[in-house]
Amino acid sequence: MEGLLSLLIFAGLFYLMMRLGCGAHGVHGSHGGGENADHVDPVCGMQVDPSQGYGKMYEGQLYRFCSRSCLDKFETEPERYLHAVAGSEGGES
Repeated sequence: MEGLLSLLIFAGLFYLMMRLGCGAHGVHGSHGGGENADHVDPVCGMQVDPSQGYGKMYEGQLYRFCSRSCLDKFETEPERYLHAVAGSEGGES
């Protein structure tokens, strides 16, 4: 019984570490900016590490995406997401 309790505690801690720990997709943000601050997913707004995620060149500009799902949405309607990004930066295109 003691072994089962230890296993359950370990499994619970492992779950929390994977779900909420450093680098988890559920935690939108980064370790304080730096070189990653420039790479924001235009679909969901999440900061993306340049060594991870997906990249897409569009009209001479590289855009970074946190997941394949966000990249697929962008490829379907790029102007929709670029317009939303431009609107959030003060209305300039």
